[in-house]
Amino acid sequence: MRRCFLLGLLLAFAVSRLAPQTPPASHFDGKSWWAHVKFLADDALAGRNTGSEGLRKAEAYAVEQLEKAGLEPAGVNGFYQPVHFTQFQVDESKSSLALVSKGKAEPLSFADDAFISSRSTRATVSLEAPLVFVGYGLKIPEKNLDELAGLDLIGKVVVYLAGSPADIPSALASNYQTAGERWKSLDAAGVAGVITIFNPASMDIPWSRISANRNEPSMDLAGSEFNETPGQQLGVAFNPASAEKLFANSGHTFAEIAELGKDRKTLPHFPLAVSLNARAFIQTAPVESSNLVAKLPGSDPALKDEFVVLSAHIDHLGIGAPIHGDRIYNGAMDNGSGSALVLDMAANLKAHPESVKRSILFLLVTAEEKGLLGSKYFAAHPTIPLKSIVADVNVDMFLPIVPLKILTIQGIDESDLGARAAAIAQSMGIRPIADPEPLRNRFIRSDQYSFIKKGVPSAKVDVGFELGTPEQKIFKDWLTNRYHAPSDDVNQPVDLETAAGYEEFTRRLLLEAANTSARPQWKADSFFRRYAAD
Repeated sequence: MRRCFLLGLLLAFAVSRLAPQTPPASHFDGKSWWAHVKFLADDALAGRNTGSEGLRKAEAYAVEQLEKAGLEPAGVNGFYQPVHFTQFQVDESKSSLALVSKGKAEPLSFADDAFISSRSTRATVSLEAPLVFVGYGLKIPEKNLDELAGLDLIGKVVVYLAGSPADIPSALASNYQTAGERWKSLDAAGVAGVITIFNPASMDIPWSRISANRNEPSMDLAGSEFNETPGQQLGVAFNPASAEKLFANSGHTFAEIAELGKDRKTLPHFPLAVSLNARAFIQTAPVESSNLVAKLPGSDPALKDEFVVLSAHIDHLGIGAPIHGDRIYNGAMDNGSGSALVLDMAANLKAHPESVKRSILFLLVTAEEKGLLGSKYFAAHPTIPLKSIVADVNVDMFLPIVPLKILTIQGIDESDLGARAAAIAQSMGIRPIADPEPLRNRFIRSDQYSFIKKGVPSAKVDVGFELGTPEQKIFKDWLTNRYHAPSDDVNQPVDLETAAGYEEFTRRLLLEAANTSARPQWKADSFFRRYAAD
C-alpha cells in the first residue's frame, strides 16, 4: 500500500508538471487605470500642450498620485526636472513656396500642396535651388547603401519619399531615418534643404488633418548642444496627392515612385526638371516645461543603485484646428494611457509590495509630441547617473481596443530585454511578435529612442494584431480617425480587460528586469549595441 501511495504521489506530481500552468491572477482590473485616463484627458486640461496650464495641472495631479504611492522625489526640484525650449512658428502671411520651370513660377498652396515645416526650418530664409530626387534619401554604411552617391547636391534641395528599402532591417532603417542621422549624410553632401513626400502606404493621418494643423508651433531644446541639423536651411512636407508636380518633365512619375515605395523596392535617383523658390519667415519664443521623476528604492545592497526606468510622456497637442466642431486634442490614448499606467503601477506596487532588488524610476516626460524632447533632455542630463540605468520600458499609446491576444514588441530582436518581454508574454498565453508594419518606423517614434541612443537596452510594447485580420482594420481606422485628433477622448470604446492584461505584463517585465542579477544586454549583432560602447 505504501508503494502504491508513493507511486500515486509521483504520478500526480508528473501530471501537474505536464498540465497547462494557470498564470497568477492579475494585479489590475483596468478601472483605476481608466480613472487616471479620464482625469488626464478631461477638457479642463485642454490637451496638455507643452508649456501650457493644462499640462501643469496634469503634472500636479501626477505628483499627487506619486506621493500617495509613497515614491521618493528624484527630480531637481522635488519630483520636477525643469526643461527649457525655443518655440518656432512659420508666419505664413510672409512665407511662400513655388515650383519654377523654364522661368515660370507655379505657387504651391500650403493647405493643399506643401507646407514649410518649422521642425526643420529654424530661421527666416529666402532660397532658390534646383531639386534632385534621391529615392529614400538614405546612406546606411552597414548595408553598403548610399542613395546620394554620384549626385551633385551642393546647394540643392533634395526630394525623398519617406520609407526605406525592404532589405534594410527595420531597426536599422528606423535609426537612419531620424532627422539627425539623415542630416549627417545630407549635410556632408552640401545639401541646402529637404522636401519630404509622405508615403501613401504608411501615412497614419490623412493629409487633410495634417494640413489643418500644419502651422502649430514646433519646439526644440534650448542650447546648441541639442541642434541635430546644423546648416539645414529649409524643410518642406509635400502632399503625395500633389507630388506629380515635382516630377513633371523628369522622365518619371510619382505614381511610379509610390508603387515602388509601397513594397519598399529600390527607387531611382535623378535631377528634377523644376526648381524651388521658397521664402520662410520664422517667429521664435521661449517656453518652459518639466519632466517628472520618482523613485521606488531597491532592497539589494549590491543592486539598489541601479535603475529600471518606466517611462511615458504626459504631454499632448493642446488646442488645434476644429474637427466636427471640437478643438481640444485630449490625448486619451496618446498618451493618457501610458501616463495612467505609470501612476497605476506606482499605486499597485504600494498596495502589493514587491521586494525589488534594483530601484525603479518612474519617469513622465514632457514634449514627446515636439520630437521626443523631454526624454532627450533627461537622457542628456539625467537626475541619476546614466551608467546606473540598466533598462527602459516605455509605454506610449498601447491602444487597448481589441482583446489581448498579441503583443508587438519593439526591440524584440535587439536585446535580451526584448527576449524577456517575449517570454513573459508567452507565459501569459499572449503571442509576442516583431513589428508587422516596419514602414511606420515606430521603434524611433517614442521616448525609448532617447535611451537607446545612450546605450540603454529598451523596449516598447503595444497591443498587436496579425496582418489581414479584422483587428488590423480596427487599428487602421483608429489611426485614421482618432490619432492626433479631438476624437482621441474618453468617449471612445476601450477594452478594460485588455488594459488590465497589458498592465500585468508591464508589471512582470519591470520586476523581471529589476530582480534578475544580470543587467539586460544588447545582442551581439544588434546595430544599437554600438551606443553602449560610446
